[in-house]
Amino acid sequence: MCLILSPTLRQSGEFFRDKVLPLYHALGKPVLPAERPSRLELTLANGSRIVSLPENEEGIRGFSSVALLVIDEAARVEDSLYHAVRPMLAVSRGKLVCLSTPWAKQGWFYEEWQSRRRWQRVRVPAALCPRISPEFLAEELESKGQRWYEMEFECQFSDLVGSLFSEESLQAACVDTPGWGV
Repeated sequence: MCLILSPTLRQSGEFFRDKVLPLYHALGKPVLPAERPSRLELTLANGSRIVSLPENEEGIRGFSSVALLVIDEAARVEDSLYHAVRPMLAVSRGKLVCLSTPWAKQGWFYEEWQSRRRWQRVRVPAALCPRISPEFLAEELESKGQRWYEMEFECQFSDLVGSLFSEESLQAACVDTPGWGV
């Protein structure tokens, strides 16, 4: 069982259509499908399944023995969904792969990225992607401004959009006085 989760139904369908099916075809259809693929699922003759679903904690429960769990746009997936799907890997000892731009300094994705827990972290800023031209990146920086550009193209977590004060400002305002706490 390979389970792919995305924040929305549209994103789940796009991931399946643009990533899963082309890869399956590029591999020469190593195992023939047991039935015609749907928009979100491919069942193979050997019993393997690839299912792509939108974020919905209540609707996603019930899958077990997941060999590969992929969370697309992980920084945008709610904490409750992340905590609901982790047990699906318990028996199979399956792999968890999270794909995302960083977004904000909040939530499970940020916490796991910052933690010392055992994760393999891969950071690829847009400037290192040969498919993205330097001219496009320069236009985006000019258009979006530094903060949005860094979140989308430089793999940097940022303070919440709309925050009145930055995390650094709040930390600088805190004074640790003995007996008072922070």
